[in-house]
Amino acid sequence: MFSIDLTSRIPIYEQIYQKIVNLIINGTLAENDQLPSVRSLAKSTGVNPNTVSKAYQELERNGVIYSVPGRGSFISAQNYDEFRKKVLTDFDNTVNEAFEKGISPDDLKARIDTLYLSYRKDDEA
Repeated sequence: MFSIDLTSRIPIYEQIYQKIVNLIINGTLAENDQLPSVRSLAKSTGVNPNTVSKAYQELERNGVIYSVPGRGSFISAQNYDEFRKKVLTDFDNTVNEAFEKGISPDDLKARIDTLYLSYRKDDEA
């Protein structure tokens, strides 16, 4: 389904969380699609099942997925406008924090460009 960057400073459970959210946003995963089991995702990514379980718990807590006992985890119905608004609000808060710490708009723009190029390269892999 996707790969994990074991050298990243981003915790593995957050990488899993973000990747699933990204797959929903770009339409790869849709409402009621079933996610891989915790064990199978852990095995395919080479991470501890507890780490995958933590990501799934966060996704469920935030209403991104729902679980059916004995059947697995599924994508919840998404209000994409609200979802997008939340993502952009988080982004705005992070940018404001960066400004408060003295990071210039040019540095932020360059960083966004770098991240976008990296994201596109990961998507093509």
